[in-house]
Amino acid sequence: MLLAALYCLLWTFQTSAGHFPRACASSKNLMEKECCPPWGGDGSPCGQLSGRGSCQDIILSKAPLGPQFPFTGVDERESWPSVFYNRTCQCFGNFMGFNCGSCKFGFQGPNCTERRLLVRRNIFDLSVPEKNKFLAYLTLAKHTTSPDFVIPTGTYGQMNNGSTPMFSDINIYDLFVWMHYYVSRDTLLGGSEIWRDIDFAHEAPGFLPWHRLFLLVWEQEIQKLTGDENFTIPYWDWRDAENCDICTDEYMGGRNPANPNLLSPASFFSSWQIICSRLEEYNSRQALCNGTPEGPLLRNPGNHDKSRTPRLPSSADVEFCLSLTQYESGSMDKSANFSFRNTLEGFASPLTGIADASQSSMHNALHIYMNGTMSQVQGSANDPIFLLHHAFVDSIFEQWLRKHHPLLEVYPEANAPIGHNRESYMVPFIPLYRNGDFFISSRDLGYDYSYLQDSEPDFFQDYIKPYLEQASRIWPWLLGAAVVGSVLTAVLGGITRRLCCRRKRKRLPEEKQPLLMEKEDYDSLLYQSHL
Repeated sequence: MLLAALYCLLWTFQTSAGHFPRACASSKNLMEKECCPPWGGDGSPCGQLSGRGSCQDIILSKAPLGPQFPFTGVDERESWPSVFYNRTCQCFGNFMGFNCGSCKFGFQGPNCTERRLLVRRNIFDLSVPEKNKFLAYLTLAKHTTSPDFVIPTGTYGQMNNGSTPMFSDINIYDLFVWMHYYVSRDTLLGGSEIWRDIDFAHEAPGFLPWHRLFLLVWEQEIQKLTGDENFTIPYWDWRDAENCDICTDEYMGGRNPANPNLLSPASFFSSWQIICSRLEEYNSRQALCNGTPEGPLLRNPGNHDKSRTPRLPSSADVEFCLSLTQYESGSMDKSANFSFRNTLEGFASPLTGIADASQSSMHNALHIYMNGTMSQVQGSANDPIFLLHHAFVDSIFEQWLRKHHPLLEVYPEANAPIGHNRESYMVPFIPLYRNGDFFISSRDLGYDYSYLQDSEPDFFQDYIKPYLEQASRIWPWLLGAAVVGSVLTAVLGGITRRLCCRRKRKRLPEEKQPLLMEKEDYDSLLYQSHL
């Protein structure tokens, strides 16, 4: 009854923000390649009259890409979003959004000047009312059509280069499912040809920043939808788990006793319909997922391929990941060795850091373990466990950032797979965000994790010790420089003294010397004494 009442109460909130704004889905916008909607506060494009932003040309990165995608001009996601738009709102100060109507992450207030820090908590630390509220929010998002955003049901080419728009309504939860599908789908080359080795959010440096942004935007949309400005996504700490302890009807849904691949009828999510799960069908038709329901949510945790994923990740696995000093390495894809990103993503062993195509570990292990909808990349966000899982993955990313304090330059500027360079805009977000924008501490983005707060080291450990460790690695060079400096000082001193002695021997006898020196002689003597 509590959940039903909460659901009815929340139904009155109908705001959202996403990607492919409804206001930019007309043939006029697509033909003119401009997405600069008016801000409701003053009616001007991008809120320009109020100083919130202005409509500007998009400047794309020209950094070279890796060799993984050997085509140019065949995929509308290349050089995002230039195929659709080359002018968008560029917001000023702390304003953000497709029309500069929102605040940047970590800010609030009418002028976006008030800082805030929200805390993501372990789902098992939520009270029963808090947990039920979270489940109600998920259900509300699943049943609320986004008033602000639509999804394309055809490629830009199928829209006749924008003259025949093909867009469809979608609910707020499925909007994000579609985004995750779209960013990772195969390239349609025409006829029956496709290219599978492409992904703008996985298997490369952008994996962690992209999913960080995905969660932030999802969180922000729930806050707007419900009016609950303090809402945060809970996380599931799966370290050392022996089974799926959130797979109960009390939390994310138990097993159906009649069919182990389905959820229990008592679960919130047993009636959910999934979308974007039939990749091979889309490929054969050279079509995009259009958001049509495709059946129930599937999950059968633990009955997976154990030769590929023998167990869930351990605490030791996480610690090994955190010990890796390189964020990215080598080819910067799923074959990278000793890469923190590749090891955490699950393409490299958490025991050695060596890439292993025969195993799925860490982040990937949880997807394989769920043995259902969540085990297919493109449709995995259909399962709400996706959110809890990726929140915890993001917390490990945050631990690594705090442990190693990397400069922005550590994130690859060039030669990463397509879409993953530091200055590349992330597909399919509008407004635009770069990969490098989210290679920063979560606290700079307005959120933290409860278990990181509880175990936060003191000032010395967090800030001073890393620099002392760096100094200890270069102390032999510093010592050598000091020795060389001492030797040079002694040699120069000796030379100076000998010059002084020679000068004295050349002087006249005392009785024949003038009582007053010429100015030039005085200045010379003074300079030598300083030396």
